[in-house]
Amino acid sequence: MGRCMKCKEQRPMVNTEEVVMKNGMRALKGKCEKCGTGMYKILGKAK
Repeated sequence: MGRCMKCKEQRPMVNTEEVVMKNGMRALKGKCEKCGTGMYKILGKAK
């Protein structure tokens, strides 16, 4: 689950993959189940 900025609600993410951002934080990258907008959910520091 992540927050969709377009729907303004908590929505499930589809096609998720874990990525490491430039600042070293881990995140889940996916798309909103309803509208297809790209979503990120910050997970924490990468080890």
